[in-house]
Amino acid sequence: MQAYLWVKTFHLVFVIAFMAAAFYLPRILVNIAEAGAEPTVRDRLVLMGRRLYRFGHVMSGLALVLGLVLWLGYRMFAGFPTMVGSGTGWLHAKLLLVVLLMVHFVIAGRWLKGAGAGRAVPSSRALRWFNELPVLGLIVVVWLVLAKPF
Repeated sequence: MQAYLWVKTFHLVFVIAFMAAAFYLPRILVNIAEAGAEPTVRDRLVLMGRRLYRFGHVMSGLALVLGLVLWLGYRMFAGFPTMVGSGTGWLHAKLLLVVLLMVHFVIAGRWLKGAGAGRAVPSSRALRWFNELPVLGLIVVVWLVLAKPF
């Protein structure tokens, strides 16, 4: 049981770190859109975005590995609780939302890469709306994990 709690703790820490990157990367894109033709500001923001994007990928990878251990750990460790079986429909819904959050993050990364290559990014207004999507996704994920409604 102690191993389960440690794995769950680190899984949550890495998820939080990934979500921080997912929240802030679109904000960097907003700043790039508003920087206009100022090349020094734009270049610095693109550099910051690239570093954040890389950080987010590492954190999501670690969260994924530990999430798989949480999901299937009962096969590897004696006494490890399981989330496999009946009554885990909430887990499938959560995993779908996690995939959508990753897609959102990758789209932001593609826009960042395009900005680094000199291509235009969407308007700052559109990016501000895009920036709110992970918040809504996270709220639903947290509710699913806590309520386990189905």
